[in-house]
Amino acid sequence: MNSDKVLDVKGLACPMPIVKTKKQMKEMEQGQVLEIHATDQGAKSDLTAWAKSTGNEMLEHQEDGGVLKFWIRKG
Repeated sequence: MNSDKVLDVKGLACPMPIVKTKKQMKEMEQGQVLEIHATDQGAKSDLTAWAKSTGNEMLEHQEDGGVLKFWIRKG
């Protein structure tokens, strides 16, 4: 999937993946896609809930060798 920016939060524990995602999304234009790479298993539910509650769209998420990858479109 194509993304406009990639955010690497591997090795960070909750709530840092959400904090850094929120900061990065503020700098992006509406409709742009942020790709996030995380290793904290809690990020799966946290990022999904965060995207829904903030009007952003979780496009896809997958796990690749212990790395969780998320694609969120700014709403």
